[in-house]
Amino acid sequence: MEDHTHWSFTLSFSDPKAVARYAEGPVRQVPGFLGLQRMTTLLLAEVVPQAGHVLVLGAGGGLELKAFAEAHEGWRFTGVDPSAEMLKLASDTLGPFASRVELQEGYIDTAPAGPFDGATCLLTLHFLNAEERLHTLGEVRRRLKPGAPFVVAHHSVPGDESGKRRWLARYAAFASASGVPEADAKNAATAIQARLPLLSPEEDAALLEKAGFENVELFYAGFTFRGWVAYAPATL
Repeated sequence: MEDHTHWSFTLSFSDPKAVARYAEGPVRQVPGFLGLQRMTTLLLAEVVPQAGHVLVLGAGGGLELKAFAEAHEGWRFTGVDPSAEMLKLASDTLGPFASRVELQEGYIDTAPAGPFDGATCLLTLHFLNAEERLHTLGEVRRRLKPGAPFVVAHHSVPGDESGKRRWLARYAAFASASGVPEADAKNAATAIQARLPLLSPEEDAALLEKAGFENVELFYAGFTFRGWVAYAPATL
């Protein structure tokens, strides 16, 4: 898939200094970030077998890969991300778990065909517009075994402008309360509203269904962030 999301946000993922500080960000900016990782692991484990193979889209940084690998010693992973710098960080973050992970630079279209026992895409899809998201979701589904789980979480806010502003102000307040300088937090919220192609929770859930996923369920909500688990059809 051709990438059209050349926001300043994504440029920072190619900046070595910004990448080095990446791990500090999610804990401060995403309510319940560590719990989100733990819930994602548990949702995968409901279906993924002990020797399962999991596709991790947007794997740069390696934070969720490490959490998954620590929890399940028999799982293998393919991690895909467009940023070479972020993949380097992922390799460093994984340490002794790196032997169970294949890291690949690129997008979903260049990911292996699988089929995989499960997949995740955390804090990534909000960079893509609706058309690009639908394409990505469809390509993930095609790479999953029948009945395999897919766990996704990202910014998802009301469609009206006043609702976006209200919830992004709460996002900024959380970041500020977590140690991000108040001015930086407010600037980030303003930039997110102006530059990211945000969708509403209803639109996000509908896209998962349109891409062919079944049993779409909301499992996580943290201010501007939402997370769903969905499943590839049990029969093709």
